Amino acid sequence: MDNLVSTQWLAEQLGAPDLCIVDATRHHFEPERQSASEYEAGHIPGAVFLDLLHLVDAASPIDNTMPQAEQFSARMRELGISADQRIVIYDDSVVKTAARAWFMFRMYGLPNVAMLDGGLAKWKAEGRPLASGIETRTPSTFTASFDAARLRDKADVLRNIEDKTAQHIDGRGAAHFSGADEDPNPAVASGHVPGSINVPFWDLFEADGTFKSDETLRGVFANAGVDLSKPIITSCGGGVVACALALALERIGKEDVALYDGSWTEWGADPALPKAKGPAKPTPA
Repeated sequence: MDNLVSTQWLAEQLGAPDLCIVDATRHHFEPERQSASEYEAGHIPGAVFLDLLHLVDAASPIDNTMPQAEQFSARMRELGISADQRIVIYDDSVVKTAARAWFMFRMYGLPNVAMLDGGLAKWKAEGRPLASGIETRTPSTFTASFDAARLRDKADVLRNIEDKTAQHIDGRGAAHFSGADEDPNPAVASGHVPGSINVPFWDLFEADGTFKSDETLRGVFANAGVDLSKPIITSCGGGVVACALALALERIGKEDVALYDGSWTEWGADPALPKAKGPAKPTPA
């Protein structure tokens, strides 16, 4: 299954017995919007609500940390999601939270998962059907299998500054990456991880919210100085848009990509960790 599907494809597949549709909307930067109530008011027919707001590791000191395997497994069983299904995830979020869910699902052993290109906004713009209420599915027996190669922690990132085993790509906007703009959180310093490369998240998308063509995506990374022959670590502000970088990289054939889940929220808040300012520069070979 491709990692990206069109609204037309999904419309033609509605009702297929092996299809599971998941609404993964979370409004990180629009707190006045309630994703759960928006889902109940109108969602793609058959879609279950993932609830990314609560699908996090509550024991972690870092906000929005990936859930533990047991918590993820329990949520999948509750929603009736299993590894033998074709899973399509969508959102209505400005930061493409479906990509975060896509990465999470893949990390925990669900292979046939795709993101809906353009999300709910494109679906609605095309006048496609919506359903209301809460969808339920027969509970599953899913048990997660954790792929540790997909995650990095701050110790890994600190070590990588010295050994340069992987290239580090930061998906934040250029002004936050360079340190020209202060971080929205006053407890978090400005700047970026030394040696990292800036590929702003929005550079991956067309104006309508769909991903750019694979050829154009390849150019975006090449123009930023990314060497696709080396392993890659992605990060951002809080580990969300970095997952869209991972999906885009997979589309152009790059699979040895890991997420620094703590991202700048963790790194910038730790005064002991090195920080750099200024525009992006490719990591020296």
